[in-house]
Amino acid sequence: MANQIKCPNCGAQIEITAALRQEVEEQIRIEIKQAVQRELEEKNALEIADLKKALQEKERKVAEFREQELKLREEKRKLEEREKELALEVQRRVDEEKKKAEEAAFKKADEEHRLKDLEKDKVIADLKKSLEEAQRKASQGSQQTQGEVLELDLEENLRSAFPLDVIEPVEKGIRGADIRQTVKSQSGVVCGVILWESKRTKDWHDDWTSKLKEDLRAEGANVAVIVSEALPKEAQKGMGIKDGVWVVSFSLVLPLASLLRKNLLEVTYQKVISVDRSQKAEQLYEYVTGHEFRQQLEAIVEVYQEMQEQIDSEKRAFEKIWKTREFQVKRMLNSTAHICGSMQGLIGSSMPQIRGLELLDSGKSENI
Repeated sequence: MANQIKCPNCGAQIEITAALRQEVEEQIRIEIKQAVQRELEEKNALEIADLKKALQEKERKVAEFREQELKLREEKRKLEEREKELALEVQRRVDEEKKKAEEAAFKKADEEHRLKDLEKDKVIADLKKSLEEAQRKASQGSQQTQGEVLELDLEENLRSAFPLDVIEPVEKGIRGADIRQTVKSQSGVVCGVILWESKRTKDWHDDWTSKLKEDLRAEGANVAVIVSEALPKEAQKGMGIKDGVWVVSFSLVLPLASLLRKNLLEVTYQKVISVDRSQKAEQLYEYVTGHEFRQQLEAIVEVYQEMQEQIDSEKRAFEKIWKTREFQVKRMLNSTAHICGSMQGLIGSSMPQIRGLELLDSGKSENI
């Protein structure tokens, strides 16, 4: 038959139309398989590219998280250093304020002392002019009259030389010295009492000092002075101390009075300075141990605790996120390896090698 041909292999008669149809169908199957294979390759290539991009994005985020953690650690370290610096700064300021207060007190005291010295020098200079007149008045009249004159002159000279002090005579017939001088500072603070007793005789008597010392204790005074023309051997140069009592000639009364008065003022001044220092120290102690200072320190500690809690909370949150991301990355990597293994099973050795998945692919091949 014209529509049949003999198969060279088996010798069977085959219709030409059926053979052509089979060949066409085989060709179509090959083309469809090739098209499907190309489509799979394109799809797999897109999925792999998308997975690579996703991996890169995850790696970038992980790097960002690590950088944020480093920044948080750096901020924590800076905060701790700042707290140490703040504590040191507080101590420095306390020391500076204490030093400033002491310097101000010393400066004020030095200025007052200088002014008092100038006042004393002026008074001494002015009173020197009246010494001859006082000596002349003391040498007039009878011995009793001269003694009274000397006593009045001594009182007047002391009152003129020291206008801030209270100069008052001891009434006649009352046990005690002749004149009581209450020394006062410019601010009116009582600094001490000087008892004066004048003697106008040719001979010195040792019992004078005992009597004046009793008067000193009775009055509660600080210094006792005998003004006399006759002087003991302890005061041969015009001034000295006999049995704890000052003895001075009439010509050196005011210089001695100035020295004694200056000593009483300085002693009182040192007491005031000591009290002032003690008060400053107490004020500083009260401030440091007080409610306000404690609240300020507590506020600093509370801020530190809050920031520490925030850091710990953020660390826990980041660790949770990292664990979640790590698990997602592993799942994605396993899925990618599974896809690549499936594709390799379909395509064979023509499947391109993906870096990082070689060991996974090798494991799959061995299992197969």
